[in-house]
Amino acid sequence: MAVDVEAFLERAREGITRYLQEARAAGQIDGQLHRDALASTFPNLEKWLRDPKIADLSPSLKRGIITAADKGKWSDIVNAFRQQLRFGTGGIRGMMAFDRESIIQLKELGLDAPILKGPNTFNNIVLLLTSAGVAKFGKDRNLSKIVIGYDSRIRGVDFASIVAQLFLAYGYTVYFFDAACPYPEVTYAIPDSMVKADIGILISASHNDYRYNGYKLSCGNGSQFDPEERDTMYNDYICPATTNDIDTLPFEEAPEGKLVFLGGETSAGVVSYCGGDVKHINMHERHREHVKHFLMMQNLANRQDKLPNPLKIGFCAFHGVGNVAVPRLLKEVGYKEIWPVTKRGLNECNGLFPSFRSAPGLEQQPDPGDPRAMDVAVDAFKDDYPGRFDEMDILVGTDPDADRCGVVVKVPEEQRFLYGDRDWTLLPADDLWAIVVWYRLHNEMEKHGKLLDAEKKFVTLSHTTSDSITQLALKHGIGVVKTWVGFASLAAATREIWDGAENKYEKLLRYVTLIDGRDPSNPPLCDPFVCQCYAMGEKRSVNIGAMEQSNGFSILGGPPPDKGSLGEGGHVRDKDGTFAAFLTAEIAAWAKEKGTTLFDLIDENIYLDPDIGLFVNGYEPDPMDGEYPGIEGDRLKKSILRRALGYFQLALAGDLEIAGVPVKSACVYRTGKYDAIYPPSYDFEFPDEGARFYLDEEKLNHVTIRPSGTGNSLRFHTQLHATVTDKDHLISNKYRLHHLTDQIFQDLRRKLKAPKGRLFL
Repeated sequence: MAVDVEAFLERAREGITRYLQEARAAGQIDGQLHRDALASTFPNLEKWLRDPKIADLSPSLKRGIITAADKGKWSDIVNAFRQQLRFGTGGIRGMMAFDRESIIQLKELGLDAPILKGPNTFNNIVLLLTSAGVAKFGKDRNLSKIVIGYDSRIRGVDFASIVAQLFLAYGYTVYFFDAACPYPEVTYAIPDSMVKADIGILISASHNDYRYNGYKLSCGNGSQFDPEERDTMYNDYICPATTNDIDTLPFEEAPEGKLVFLGGETSAGVVSYCGGDVKHINMHERHREHVKHFLMMQNLANRQDKLPNPLKIGFCAFHGVGNVAVPRLLKEVGYKEIWPVTKRGLNECNGLFPSFRSAPGLEQQPDPGDPRAMDVAVDAFKDDYPGRFDEMDILVGTDPDADRCGVVVKVPEEQRFLYGDRDWTLLPADDLWAIVVWYRLHNEMEKHGKLLDAEKKFVTLSHTTSDSITQLALKHGIGVVKTWVGFASLAAATREIWDGAENKYEKLLRYVTLIDGRDPSNPPLCDPFVCQCYAMGEKRSVNIGAMEQSNGFSILGGPPPDKGSLGEGGHVRDKDGTFAAFLTAEIAAWAKEKGTTLFDLIDENIYLDPDIGLFVNGYEPDPMDGEYPGIEGDRLKKSILRRALGYFQLALAGDLEIAGVPVKSACVYRTGKYDAIYPPSYDFEFPDEGARFYLDEEKLNHVTIRPSGTGNSLRFHTQLHATVTDKDHLISNKYRLHHLTDQIFQDLRRKLKAPKGRLFL
């Protein structure tokens, strides 16, 4: 397709300017967004159209842009070129395309499909530029080995392959997964003794909908890079990268020993082994064998064999890479009855996620922590196994890259009215992690008569994760570290404990008092990792659980032998859904032997424990699916945050109620980690970890409004607490707190003008 670039650029300047003027006049974007987009969109477009190397790397790029212009899609063109794809704590994540038709083209035609792409979409050019920056960053630090994998996303293998070829060209030894793999296997492989890599990359957008893809970046121990390293990598290497930095080396030309394949016992057949004597490591088996060390019922297989009614586990892969990994692990440790959900293709890797609702603006996410998504899994299970749902004990789901785990349990008849009269519910991750920690403590006490080295142990949890876990830990003399949201913070805070930073955390106890009673006109920046801590003394060094409300869990263990290793006796330094499924199945099997269930274990050992009590933790995203689209979404997100900060001021004045409950105090959590994206101004500082409103003096009841740092979305969190005396009192309080949670969400949305399901104000 011959393109008159000069003529098109003249047309594009007019189209971009007109769209932005109209959007500003209609109030869809604010003045700052208008100025920024006007200053950057056209120069970025011109740069991409004039770059001969981009034309070589993606010959169909011009056709995709011009087709969008011919269709009058100037808003899409602005959103593709107004900025560089945002770099967050774990790498980059963004849309591959803005509509389903383009995603289908990408699936069918490959990376050079003639669709609209630019620096603000996830595409081969952005991926190569980002990888060139990472490769140069590593070379300047004498890093030489990298692990690369991909999950079930559209064209994941192609994206991963070009990244691998770039690192080969830069002289790295590349360890490449030969088929779609779980993210936890990447984070395990990096520090594995047969690999000992310096960097890891997974091509994945986790549980985002089918339009998205991402570039998850890990350092040499399998955790995410620390903020300082990440910012240096981005600002000094990725941002300045140009197409002159892009070079690739085909797999077939890799020098001997520079290309190693990771996978199972034999080639998966997805990636060519290049016809030579290429080294191969069975990383699937190494990961499984490592996980098995955490089994507390060592004779589980024999016990299952002897049971007249062994545990029955349903499993749903959500179109992702847990489809093989999870059932295989569970079978190997002795579970006989594993029922995979195969209807609607849920057990097949398919990046279009066809089982989940898709309509413009309403693209559902394949998230096993979302009750609406788990509805899909339950319905498909019932189609797969007619009449057998009552026999199933638990239904486990993992997301597309298998780093998150959700669990469906049966509800006792007397409590079904609390769950819409259904006989099942999706366990909140808060409850699931609480019972995982409880079981492991209980098992140890049963075996040894006491907790071993309790004075050394601690848990790490994000500040939006339930205080039921805090109370449980403190009851048993276990320390608690609360961090900001994300496993990067969980791993970094744990590492600082290993490194002997106890004094820092003792000082944070005073800091929390400072921030709650601060001068609103002079807000302090929070610690980059830690929100709060309890009972953390000099001896604490062994992490027995790291967990977050968003369905992520791992056990990090004790201080590692070196910076490039897992913690001693610990698992991967990022979340692992396969691991969480494994731990949950053991508890369910133990409970069934005792004549009880996971659901009842939580009621009896968490809620009815007077030292813990009933915690009801609520969560709603805004919007309910995906994010507010494009540049207009930027304006909407900021407008909601401004309202939230206005209510924070009312709370400080003692003049705020939420759902009729008076707010006793409030605080804003701000680390400054996204100031490059949202520069502080005289009237707005981005509250990256949210605004929290306390509903009681003890601070066990609270509401949090928290923004995403890199996407146009927000999160609403609630925590309500009650001390209960018996089962009847428990059920009545569950009803009361669930009802109040719903009222709080409704009132929040009214106050913030954020009604459910809407796209724009």
